[in-house]
Amino acid sequence: MVNTQRQYPVQGAGLGLRRSMMDESFSPGHVDFLEVAPENWIGVGGRLGRWLREYTERFPFVIHGLSLSIGSPAPLDETLIRDVKKFMSDHDIRCYSEHLSYCSDHGHLYDLLPIPFTEEAVRYVAKRICRVQDILEQRIAMENVSYYAAPGQEMTELAFLNAVLEEADCDLLLDVNNIYVNAINHRYDPHEFLNALPAERIRYAHIAGHFDEADDLKVDTHGSPVIDPVWQLLESAYDHFGPIPTLLERDFNIPPMPELLAEVERIRQFQYDAASVAEKSEARGNLPGAAVHVR
Repeated sequence: MVNTQRQYPVQGAGLGLRRSMMDESFSPGHVDFLEVAPENWIGVGGRLGRWLREYTERFPFVIHGLSLSIGSPAPLDETLIRDVKKFMSDHDIRCYSEHLSYCSDHGHLYDLLPIPFTEEAVRYVAKRICRVQDILEQRIAMENVSYYAAPGQEMTELAFLNAVLEEADCDLLLDVNNIYVNAINHRYDPHEFLNALPAERIRYAHIAGHFDEADDLKVDTHGSPVIDPVWQLLESAYDHFGPIPTLLERDFNIPPMPELLAEVERIRQFQYDAASVAEKSEARGNLPGAAVHVR
């Protein structure tokens, strides 16, 4: 059964806020929470800074980093981490998440590269996550990422992800589209992967569109609408974990706001349906003689 006592930093259906949305109009009635990349906003003042402040005062916010580069061979950018910590304090940010990947060595590579799925990499990455959490004085959430090669692989993606979460004692940003993309590209069952994730570590979820390069090659782009199989996987996630807070990502080919809000509303409808099913299940479980299932 759904653990209704588990607490999340935000609730409901969210949207990734982009600068191109500056002239758009939407309210907390349309969107329950918002997300930005801190690197795009740290130190920004003037009109843009005032616009962000207006939104962080009206909406709950989470941040999703781009350049922590947790798996990089280069030293951690502790200046960035401290800047993120101040940004979170200044804007009352509810959660900081990052990619379980790397994007830099002596310079930034402008792409997310796969960390080798090895025991050595688990220990290396976990130690760096612990250092980040020590500086921030709070937990962070690592996102399961899309990847297109697995150099030096000794473990499955699932085993590696779960081992890092356990070793670092950190949280999970569940990206549903990335599970779908990786399941096609690397030929595994997305539902088995999803169901083996630690429910107690999930902080919120992402959903997005992708590009079909071929029947057996999907590319995570955040540049198109969410497709039905990904919606169905999100529905499965809610069936398994309950209606976890979920955010729609769209990074380019951004449509008019009503189209984005229609996808956000679809998230909300799935959440409502999942909550209704859970409530009915609990009600039946409380009837005399009914079996109570505990997970």
